[in-house]
Amino acid sequence: MSDPDLRGALTLAEYAPGEAAVLTDAERWPTIDAAGAARLTRWRAHPDAPHWTHATGDRLSAEQIDRVRQPLSTTGWLAEHLDAARRTLRYRGMPTDAALEDFPTISRADLVDDLAAFVPLDADLSRMLHGTSSGSTGAALLIPDDVEEVARGFHLLVALAASVGAVVRADGERMAVANLVFQQQAFTYVSVISSFAHRAMARLNLHPSSWVDVASRDRFLADADPQILSGHPTSLAELLDAGLDSVLHPTVIFSGAMALSAPLRARLEAAFACPVIDVYGLHETRPIAARTDDGPFRMLDRRVHVEVLDPRRDVAVRPGAVGEIVVTAGENPLLPLVRYRTGDFGRLVTLDDGAFGIADLEGRDNTRFRAADGTLVPCVELTQQLQARGALGWSIEQHADGRLHAVIAGGDEAGIRLALTALLGVPIELRRVERLIDLGEGKPRRYRSTVPD
Repeated sequence: MSDPDLRGALTLAEYAPGEAAVLTDAERWPTIDAAGAARLTRWRAHPDAPHWTHATGDRLSAEQIDRVRQPLSTTGWLAEHLDAARRTLRYRGMPTDAALEDFPTISRADLVDDLAAFVPLDADLSRMLHGTSSGSTGAALLIPDDVEEVARGFHLLVALAASVGAVVRADGERMAVANLVFQQQAFTYVSVISSFAHRAMARLNLHPSSWVDVASRDRFLADADPQILSGHPTSLAELLDAGLDSVLHPTVIFSGAMALSAPLRARLEAAFACPVIDVYGLHETRPIAARTDDGPFRMLDRRVHVEVLDPRRDVAVRPGAVGEIVVTAGENPLLPLVRYRTGDFGRLVTLDDGAFGIADLEGRDNTRFRAADGTLVPCVELTQQLQARGALGWSIEQHADGRLHAVIAGGDEAGIRLALTALLGVPIELRRVERLIDLGEGKPRRYRSTVPD
């Protein structure tokens, strides 16, 4: 930016280095040993380190370290969970014998309006961290995170990796995990994982604005060589676009926050020769389901219960039909959510081994497009056509007059134009961009329609 009057006009205070640093290292990592402290110092002061904006630690005691390595028991969890919910102001009037179906559904707007009403009155707030959720259906939200639950999340990743034969272990000075984003401004920090032999982890922004130059970014990543890479499709695609597959050797890759297209999954698997696990969940609910291919998401064996309801009423859709995904989530004791409407849509299915899964998952609005003959076409049909023709991501909007405006990242432009024309028969304005990030930062809405449904 050349205009001196505009420099810094977009700078956000929360991303300023050290803006929220309030604890000492001894408070952040009560059990850290000399080797862990040296490791932390090394990555903080690495000659090619990014511009670290924050300092954060897991705050685990020795007793807590032992607990977080194991998943929470699911035996009888739902009854205990509803008891905890009744100890919140929101549900103080619910009868003690009220079943799950007796609780009304809630939405993100309820949390934004009065988050404190959903925190149990007897909650141990000394264990609280706060996390932020930007969301795509409403205002940003501060969420009370529990230190043990957050730490247990790393071991969930390790267990999911092991389920597909990818072994993650403390391996010399390799970084354990790197959480990747790609945006102009972002929280970045380096930490150590107390429950994993104090091995390092980091939240890294791949955007050039976070580094002295791109070469320093590439050298830092090559030196860190994290065993686990996690991010959303935009940041994972940037790894490929930037040629970082030549310096990184992950054991496993996790994708979340946005839909991972089949073509992008295939590119990641081919480039990094490791499993790619797509995780479905929200910050509010934690991970709900995961998949290692392009089939249905398998429900995780956790304190989570999923219903598929009518988007307008607290009534279940017919078995196998598409509806809104509603989650009762009991992993975070500071936010015991009951029947939380996610704003996402899909079908509840039974997998071959009897487990439950979520099929045809579409984030946010279950948009339907109106074809030229007046029929309504669900967005999942567009998804199938776009993925079959190599699109890595997309943003599609139908205007009130029926015209379609589509931007696709990658893929066969001519083939996609032909497929969308055959599917809808309406005028199409189609533009192709090369990279996912060219669709816009954050979580772009993939579908939008203003025609009457």
